[in-house]
Amino acid sequence: MVKIKRAYEAPAPEDGVRLLVDRLWPRGLSKERAAVDHWLKDLAPSNELRHWFGHDPARWDEFRERYREELRPVRPAIEEVAGMARRGRVTLLFAARDPDHNNAVVLRELIEELL
Repeated sequence: MVKIKRAYEAPAPEDGVRLLVDRLWPRGLSKERAAVDHWLKDLAPSNELRHWFGHDPARWDEFRERYREELRPVRPAIEEVAGMARRGRVTLLFAARDPDHNNAVVLRELIEELL
């Protein structure tokens, strides 16, 4: 199972393996408080795509398409995360305020397609 959760939310035992999927470390969050098991910067959107999107819901559909395209070269890393999810719970951590329009949502979709 793959969940998504804001990095600022408190860690919980049911999170399983906690994977930060943002390119930048969440502002003001200590490493101890974040309790991140792995920081997967390579699975985050490029700086250019991130800036273009700007978390604007009107750009969501195009962001999803562009981000999926950016993820093609790192498919082995996505398959590795899918393998982790087969063995137990995985939580993708993100810093964005919008829980419905962020890169972790797209990444979870791709991982679930592999499961």
